[in-house]
Amino acid sequence: MSDLGQNDLGRAALPFETGAVSHVGRVRSANEDNLVVRPEFGIWAVADGMGGHENGALASATVAHAIESIGPTQSAPDLLARLEAGVLQANADLRRHIAEGNGAPMGSTLAVLLVHERHFACVWCGDSRIYLVRAGQILQLSRDHTEVQDLVERGVLTPAEAKLSPRRHVITRAIGVHDQPELDLDSGEIEDGDVFVLCSDGLTEHVAEDEILATVEEAGAQQACNGLLQLTLQRGARDNVTVIVMRYTRRENRTTRWMPNMRMQETDTP
Repeated sequence: MSDLGQNDLGRAALPFETGAVSHVGRVRSANEDNLVVRPEFGIWAVADGMGGHENGALASATVAHAIESIGPTQSAPDLLARLEAGVLQANADLRRHIAEGNGAPMGSTLAVLLVHERHFACVWCGDSRIYLVRAGQILQLSRDHTEVQDLVERGVLTPAEAKLSPRRHVITRAIGVHDQPELDLDSGEIEDGDVFVLCSDGLTEHVAEDEILATVEEAGAQQACNGLLQLTLQRGARDNVTVIVMRYTRRENRTTRWMPNMRMQETDTP
């Protein structure tokens, strides 16, 4: 078994408990997801590539590398500005790859959590999601950039119909698709005990919000990630699945695990 949380690469007195896992699933032959876990910089991210095995993996890796390279910042606005610069560079790199590849399509979703002191910001593009668990409730902070979500908001489809639509995975935004990427932003004050869940749609295809809530409330961050992955695999895991769980607390001197940007292979089990 390969487990991102098994290797302690260093410890620090940060208010974050972090877990992460990425798996190819039961059907796909390659993992086109990538993730970034840099609690020392207040950065967590999930990127889900598209455009076929090679192009999808390249797209998400390009986006993840840009996020990984942000490094230390001086303030919340500085962190957000460096994220924007990184995304713009990744988008330009992908546009160049597309041009050099005779227009071969590629792109990547992006879901990012940024934390500086008591401020948090969620930035996203596509259908990878960010949830906040607070006071026993779960709230989806991100809004899916998909055809069916647009139809739900226009009253054409009900949420139940959207879940069954054959076009439910058709996204309307992605990094690398247009010359200028479109990002959405939500922000607020982080509270003691908050839990953030970032995931690719490989998780939400099989696992409901109430199950995510129950899992993260009953287990530590890494155990929650492993539990959510196990649920997904039990239900067929038709896509790659990536999950990050971050719990924020100042009530005790927690430690965090430094986790490299690695992914579980298709032969691994949780």
